[in-house]
Amino acid sequence: MRDKRKKFVDLAEARVNRAIKDLKLIGNLSNRSSYEFNDDDVKQIFEALQKELNVAKSRFSENGSGGSDSFRLKN
Repeated sequence: MRDKRKKFVDLAEARVNRAIKDLKLIGNLSNRSSYEFNDDDVKQIFEALQKELNVAKSRFSENGSGGSDSFRLKN
């Protein structure tokens, strides 16, 4: 049982740190001198992120899965 805990901790730390890094990279997209975007683009990004975060969180309390495998901005 101890091995399962260690595996969980190791993977959780690595994956959460990677997610935090990627969220910071998404935040870098807010630089208007480098990128052009509108409020709807920002809304779509954060709705998609929140949806997947909600799905991941719910999987810890039930045997659910779901969500999407990729994200695309709608024009």
